[in-house]
Amino acid sequence: MALLASTSGFKFGSDQYEFKFTTDDFKRISSLIYKRAGICLPPKKADMVYNRISRRLRVLGLTSFSAYLDHLTSSDSAEWGPFVGSLTTHLTAFFREEYHFATLASHAEKKASQGRVKLWSCAASTGEEPYSMAITMAEQFGTLYPPVDILATDIDPGVLETARRGIYPLERIKSLSDRIVRSYFLRGGGDNKGFVRIRPELQNMITFEPLNLLAPVWTVKMGYDAVFCRNVMIYFDRQTQKQVLQHLQQYLKADGLFFAGHSENLGHVAELFESCGETVYRPRNSNAELSPEAVYGEECYA
Repeated sequence: MALLASTSGFKFGSDQYEFKFTTDDFKRISSLIYKRAGICLPPKKADMVYNRISRRLRVLGLTSFSAYLDHLTSSDSAEWGPFVGSLTTHLTAFFREEYHFATLASHAEKKASQGRVKLWSCAASTGEEPYSMAITMAEQFGTLYPPVDILATDIDPGVLETARRGIYPLERIKSLSDRIVRSYFLRGGGDNKGFVRIRPELQNMITFEPLNLLAPVWTVKMGYDAVFCRNVMIYFDRQTQKQVLQHLQQYLKADGLFFAGHSENLGHVAELFESCGETVYRPRNSNAELSPEAVYGEECYA
């Protein structure tokens, strides 16, 4: 096969790499992850795909990408979880995009007069986001037992298990104030020295469940006061963005809030959401067709 260079400079089919990686391998991977998770992989992502999937080849003792893909697509393969996890970006931090949490706090206080407040972190990753929501609620209501229920979901069961454990190395909390750390984290000793654990009261506020946002049916109850879906849409193509946003809008209360990522703009689905702050939106009650324009997305092999 003739060598083809991706826009990242990666040379498909080259013998200079540990494993041979052809354009057909890349197209198969791109198609599989798109169908499974809605993630769009343009050719410029070839380096990233090679590096991340190569780790799985080493773990499984396989010598080629084609053998790995055959293993992945075999019946009842347990590799789907690690495959999706390898190609999913888990960049997160406690109180990332901090300005959102002040808005969440005041919104939750108003909603508490109507009953328990329901919050959803729908791309929870390793847990920093839902735990930041829980800390915000404890701070706002002045108790470790606020009238709040938080759902935390993610497509990757591996990172969700990390989130459920709530144990982090000290460097992950270095941006937090000493008071927040003392109030909401337990320092480890002995073999756990160098780690902290989220207080169990905060863990009890959160329910962790696996969820693929592309699934046609969600095992999630409706009626959320706020939904965090931040820095997720940027990995989807236009069609998938519209599908997921339309679905998420149905799960928000009429006066609920939708929090998007700092680089995301929902102007292309103005029929569904209206802006009410910095990447904060309210749902519109509309059955109108979605606009064909979108601000994200690029060519990928689907």
